[in-house]
Amino acid sequence: MYGYVSGLPDFLAYFVTGMVLLVVFATVYTLVTPQKELTLVRAGNAAATTAYLGALVGFSLPLASAAANSVSLVDFAIWAAIGAVIQLLAFGVAAVLHKDLATHITAGRMSAGLWAGGIALVVGLLNAACMTY
Repeated sequence: MYGYVSGLPDFLAYFVTGMVLLVVFATVYTLVTPQKELTLVRAGNAAATTAYLGALVGFSLPLASAAANSVSLVDFAIWAAIGAVIQLLAFGVAAVLHKDLATHITAGRMSAGLWAGGIALVVGLLNAACMTY
């Protein structure tokens, strides 16, 4: 029976670390972006929900890749930080390419939410693929 659970401590360490990193990213993202994601999500704003979930999934993809390919928890955290920075830059690029993006998301315009969420997913997928080494 011990052989089946021998990897449990490592799994728990990476899983808990990953969840903490996800919460940290979600918090930083809401502080950096101009719109108030959680307030808008709670109010039923589908555009904000789409954009925010896109960013969370867009970060989770490289986070998962980093967990699968890292050699230690420190290595995992470093690559997660790189993924977070790239994801934040992706929002900045999306905002530059879509004038008044935050205003349109706040107003509930789905095209803006899909744009921001889609850019986050595309960048996250590429980011995750580049983290395989």
